[in-house]
Amino acid sequence: MIKPFKVDISDKYLQNIYSKVKNYPWHEMPDDGGWSYGTNLDYMKEISNYWVEKFDWRKTEKKINNFKNFKSKIEGIDIHFIHEKGSGSNPRPLLLSHGWPGSIIEFLNIIDQLAHPEKFGGNVEDSFDVIVPSLPGFGFSGRPSKPIGPRKMASIFNLLMTNELGYKKYIAQGGDFGGTIATWLAYDYPKSCEAIHINILIVRHPDGPQTKEEKEWEERFEKDQIEENGYRTQQGTKPQTLSYAMMDSPIGVAAWIIEKMRGWSDIKNGDIESVHSKDTLLSNIMVYLVTKTFNTASWIYYGRREEGGRYLPKENLPIKVPTAVALFPKEYLEWAPRSYVERIYNIKRWTKMSKGGHFAALEQPDLLVKDIREFSNNL
Repeated sequence: MIKPFKVDISDKYLQNIYSKVKNYPWHEMPDDGGWSYGTNLDYMKEISNYWVEKFDWRKTEKKINNFKNFKSKIEGIDIHFIHEKGSGSNPRPLLLSHGWPGSIIEFLNIIDQLAHPEKFGGNVEDSFDVIVPSLPGFGFSGRPSKPIGPRKMASIFNLLMTNELGYKKYIAQGGDFGGTIATWLAYDYPKSCEAIHINILIVRHPDGPQTKEEKEWEERFEKDQIEENGYRTQQGTKPQTLSYAMMDSPIGVAAWIIEKMRGWSDIKNGDIESVHSKDTLLSNIMVYLVTKTFNTASWIYYGRREEGGRYLPKENLPIKVPTAVALFPKEYLEWAPRSYVERIYNIKRWTKMSKGGHFAALEQPDLLVKDIREFSNNL
């Protein structure tokens, strides 16, 4: 049963967060490394001062609640989702899935563009019914009883789209784990998932690289990821241990997430705020804090490892569902050559973007919306 939902965090709980931020026992360390040791100390102090003095969570709450929010119990988990119906006569259903360390915050500024293009100078008949769920264990969704990975999440989202919302066909879009979820929707549910649009390549072909170019890409990729593997290994093997510290430290959660937001985005002159404002950063961080989901959100890495990691089954490859690929130049997970990607997906659109990084919907919303719409119109 689908029930309306409204975000309403108590003043008492918010004050508890702000008090911990204000009273954080700052430790000192040499800061001549800039960001090379991890999240920069001076920047953490700066954004923390803003957090307690100027940031207004109620504005974020209002922005979320401006859309129609719902919850529905699917396979024992309360799944939260925004459902914004399109303006046109026959809007196409579009599922937008976030990943880690993201949340529904990533999509708040593109929902209206997709659902109501006429408000932005577009054609009303290009509208979508936009569905934006919080992943199981993330944000305002309930938590699974144990870690689950993106393939299981895809099965839950397929039930959301078909059984709960009654759509016979839909398009799925995502970056980060949202791209993996879209991939599994296309692989496991091709009768209902009619097309996917992805801005990341996380999955792998079981046969591995075949050409010289592909093998050089794999070597380069593995080398590039050496310094990124720390968080991934921790969350994929012992997430519970990490959570004991994080669940009690808003500053710890903020530092853990901000490092990724800076390192994975297309920023200018090393300045994270050339792309992400303090309000955007803190809104996303606060979703993890007000819902107490840092621990269960990190479970997705553990769940993926149990599901078999990055590799797809060899059967039914390449996936037959039409696929659009949006390549943003500063995506920290370097895309494989097209020859490799075509052994996984049925590529109908391959767009090399002029700018942008990992968080496409936040960094380059107009480019992303345009690409989704043009892909949909050509299906």
